[in-house]
Amino acid sequence: MQVTLKLFASLTSYLPSTKKNGIEADLSLPEGSTIGDIIELYKIPKQSAHLVMVNGVYIRPEQRLSYVLQENDALAICPPVAGG
Repeated sequence: MQVTLKLFASLTSYLPSTKKNGIEADLSLPEGSTIGDIIELYKIPKQSAHLVMVNGVYIRPEQRLSYVLQENDALAICPPVAGG
């Protein structure tokens, strides 16, 4: 199945070399792949996956590892933001 992975700020370095632009890449994944599978496969630090959304919908931390992605989903992951 096809899924778009979008990584922001300091996480962009974890995108695969097949990235389309600076923040996203199209992925071919086996059916039944989860957000947790993507985080593990691309070695995204779990503590840096602060804001996680699928198709613009926030996914709560306790749901992330087991949330099953669907064909053409867009998975966006943002790190924590600091500043003042």
